[in-house]
Amino acid sequence: MLLQSKERYQIHLSVRSLCKNETHNKENDGRTLEVRCDARYSSTAQHASEIASLSLFPFRLAKNAIRVQYSDKFLVCMTRSRLLTPLVAITAGFALLTSCTTTTNPITGTFPGNYNAVAYKPQNSGDVKVKVSLQNRMIYVMEGDHPLLVTPCTIGVPGKGTPTGGYRVTQKIKDKRSASYGFWVKGNEVIAGEAGRAPGSGFHYVGYPMPYWVEFKPEYGFHAGAVWPVAHSHGCVRIHPNVAPKFFALVHDGTPITIASSLPEDQTIGAKVDRPNDYAWKDPAGSALISGPSSGSFPPPKEPLLVTQ
Repeated sequence: MLLQSKERYQIHLSVRSLCKNETHNKENDGRTLEVRCDARYSSTAQHASEIASLSLFPFRLAKNAIRVQYSDKFLVCMTRSRLLTPLVAITAGFALLTSCTTTTNPITGTFPGNYNAVAYKPQNSGDVKVKVSLQNRMIYVMEGDHPLLVTPCTIGVPGKGTPTGGYRVTQKIKDKRSASYGFWVKGNEVIAGEAGRAPGSGFHYVGYPMPYWVEFKPEYGFHAGAVWPVAHSHGCVRIHPNVAPKFFALVHDGTPITIASSLPEDQTIGAKVDRPNDYAWKDPAGSALISGPSSGSFPPPKEPLLVTQ
């Protein structure tokens, strides 16, 4: 099957991080792909150029300018007349990306999936420390040399990177929402966008859910969210929603945190950790994202938070 852009198409990609209105061009064998994040249609897109450069195109097609569901889409508009893009090439690009991780990415289901990681109860909570490897995109919660929790994470994109250095937990907020990115709501109409930029009169702002927030620096923290196989946040460290409550239970105010480009644990306990494959699944229902406590946006873990060693 070949896709021709003589007529306008929208390619709907499920991504999971909010974006500013941006337009990025990607040159590919003389063909230009214009990738536009548009707050009128999108909610959870960040750095569309990053997705385009990776040829990550899990999509479905819709002719013409059909308004899309707000919750999990952004637009990729092909601007060159009679652009032919074999879908097999897209599949190959996607396969190339996923070959770099331990999992594949079935485009099915509602986020979050059933990814899980076991967390162990510490013998002395005062000895707990957190280590984050940016290169391996991995979190190591340790008690001395003993791992209590090892789990993948999402880190900041270039230009909005996750800061390195030594920190301590400064506050924990179970039901935090973003003060910068979220949704504008008026009755049953929900439009993704940025705080302070209402799409019209009568709308009120609801921040995107960032439950199980653990802050280590002003405006930087750990929180629940989709864990992508590439850098995909604005600098925060995202943990899978099934695991974030466990991380939240393990740390406390003052817990030391070390964030480094790489760590020795990358070659040992972090070498063969399974990674989530649900990062591009569709978002939960809009009502779950904009109403009630942010921790209620995702189902709670089915198993105990901390397991006795």
